[in-house]
Amino acid sequence: MGIDMKNKVEHVFNYFHPLLCHNKFKFQIQIQDKSTLSILILTAYQFLWYNYWFDYFIMFVLKSPFLPTGDQPEAIEELVHGVESGKKNQVLLGVTGSGKTFTIANVIQKLQMPTLVISHNKTLAGQIYQEMREFFPTNGVSYFVSYYDFYQPEAYLPASDTYIEKEAQINEQIDKLRLQSTTNILTRKDVIVVASVSCIYNIGSPLDYGKYILDLRVGVPFDLHDVQFRLAQLQYDRSEFDFKRGTFRQRGNSIDIYPAYEDVGYRVTYENGLTTSITKFDPLTGREIQALDQRSIALWTTNSNSNQNQLVIFPAKHFMADPKTIVEAEKQIRKDLEFEVELHKKAGHLVEAQRLKQRVTHDLEMIKEIGYVNGIENYSRYFDGRKEGDPPYSLLHYFRQAYGDKFLVVIDESHMSVSQIRGMFNGDFARKKMLIDFGFRLKASYDNRPMRFDEFYKIPPHIIYTSATPNEWEVGHGGIVQQLVRPTGIVDSEITVRPSKNEVEDLIGEIQKRVKKDSKGKILVTTLTKRIAEDLASYLKDKGIKATYLHSDIETLERSDILDSLRKHEYDVLIGVNLLREGIDLPEVSLVA
Repeated sequence: MGIDMKNKVEHVFNYFHPLLCHNKFKFQIQIQDKSTLSILILTAYQFLWYNYWFDYFIMFVLKSPFLPTGDQPEAIEELVHGVESGKKNQVLLGVTGSGKTFTIANVIQKLQMPTLVISHNKTLAGQIYQEMREFFPTNGVSYFVSYYDFYQPEAYLPASDTYIEKEAQINEQIDKLRLQSTTNILTRKDVIVVASVSCIYNIGSPLDYGKYILDLRVGVPFDLHDVQFRLAQLQYDRSEFDFKRGTFRQRGNSIDIYPAYEDVGYRVTYENGLTTSITKFDPLTGREIQALDQRSIALWTTNSNSNQNQLVIFPAKHFMADPKTIVEAEKQIRKDLEFEVELHKKAGHLVEAQRLKQRVTHDLEMIKEIGYVNGIENYSRYFDGRKEGDPPYSLLHYFRQAYGDKFLVVIDESHMSVSQIRGMFNGDFARKKMLIDFGFRLKASYDNRPMRFDEFYKIPPHIIYTSATPNEWEVGHGGIVQQLVRPTGIVDSEITVRPSKNEVEDLIGEIQKRVKKDSKGKILVTTLTKRIAEDLASYLKDKGIKATYLHSDIETLERSDILDSLRKHEYDVLIGVNLLREGIDLPEVSLVA
């Protein structure tokens, strides 16, 4: 057998043999001859690829030109065995550059489990999201991070009697990706969500979100008034001229809908009281788009063109309230309001009592009229049917609602991420206490909060912590799986300590020397503050060096663009603060200063 054919057989055997031996099948492959088994697999694969059952048996298909090497194969097998044997906690201890993300991708493919990957910052989450999309191009890979470009939480400073109103600037693209994540979870099984630690915050009940849909089908009765009313209930706005995500418009005997979680619009045409066609189109040009994804979250195709026979629209916001629930919730809110107002009066806090009554009454009127108000999340306990002190509904509850105990959670850079998850609750509680004590919010707003760590820890059936330096907590609760050999064979970098005198001029000399030696080599520079990063970038530009900076004031999606620009050789130097400290994968970098 020739070398090329032998390599192909080896690749097919390594790729599919673990899947066919997976306990999801009712049989076990016992053939050990790789050539014979590979031929059988290839024949079956060609059949299954065009068959419905391929989607059932093999949901996650990892596509990569590389195979696991070094310590990766052993690490993959150990992690897979740990999950299948029922272990809750495992630690993947891998040195920097050992390919931990690729290892996790292989674990997902072998386990065939929906997976939530949690990272401690948006930049690293964005990088993992891009890598997972490349590894699983045919699967539902989603991105879930805080959708604020700017966020000032509601707060009160009693020392100066200063009330700070909630102020936020929402990034619509990230909002779309968040809604796409939850919609994917409720409608698909081949889901990977890459999230920041914001995934432990309250986003409303998955039961309420899942039951709020608009289901349109070709050939069934169509009532324009009912459809428009339902879209309004789903928090879609009517906009005849500014057609954007989360809006709909009327065009003759058709209605155009732009789902809040997609990049395309849908035109629903009706005639004589029946839906006659459903078409996907480009919102900018109006051009019909061929349906390429037959497992789309919003539709099921009937043929190869752009016409569909069913369209399911999910809400434009996560927090939804049933009108019947609102009536019951309003009674309880008014009851609690009356009780807390009396408490303030008995304590002699008349201003606080008046303030609380006025604010809550206004919010109730807004919710009653339009089903939504800014700050509705502070009343989420009433609408979700939770009791006082119950944990909020987070992204993890969507996973549990959709998949039971058949999903995996991966905590990346766990030495940072676990600490963040632990600390979220206390900061939120301290801020809310001031608002409640001084009559700005009901006590129920305490329950609009991030989960405590013990609440978070109860939900995932299986957790894999990945880190080069795991903390004592992870090590003490999970078995260690080591990955110490880098697939590239690169050894640890040489570290040189230099005096701080003339450090900038010394840095410029190193940059010029390395750029002259290798134009593709890149340099990372870390600073103590954002201002220093900006000033140093400006100074290097004046010296003719292609430099830019990256820190938390840069918009979330723009950060990934800057990293891409560095890899495309548009910059030679990238200057940052702590965003460049953990887990960033930039193989082009030859110097870190």
